[in-house]
Amino acid sequence: MKTAIQNIFVLAVGVAVISITGCGQPEPPSEKMSRLISVENTRLKKELELRDKEIERLKEKHNKENKKQEKLLTKCMQEKKNWQQKAQQNVRSQVKGVFDSVLEHNSKLREENEKLKAQIEKLSDL
Repeated sequence: MKTAIQNIFVLAVGVAVISITGCGQPEPPSEKMSRLISVENTRLKKELELRDKEIERLKEKHNKENKKQEKLLTKCMQEKKNWQQKAQQNVRSQVKGVFDSVLEHNSKLREENEKLKAQIEKLSDL
């Protein structure tokens, strides 16, 4: 019980000390501290300017690279289109050759069919 009272007393004293020190007005910085803060602010502003310049340089580089990639993509798409057209023409020429030979063979078979029909009629008349 005695330790609990001591703990409460220490806690109350700590809260009182914290509230007293935290409620006061902050003291204005000294002239030396103001100069240090000013120097630090100047340095940070210069760093910020350098960082901004670097960001702009990287943006320009990115835009140039992006345009380069877009041109390359356009060129590749055009080449793809050309290859597709060539492939279609190739297929058409191959199909045309096959189609022409099939039509020729079909006409020969019709002629042969007509000859055979004529022979059948001659044989059936006998």
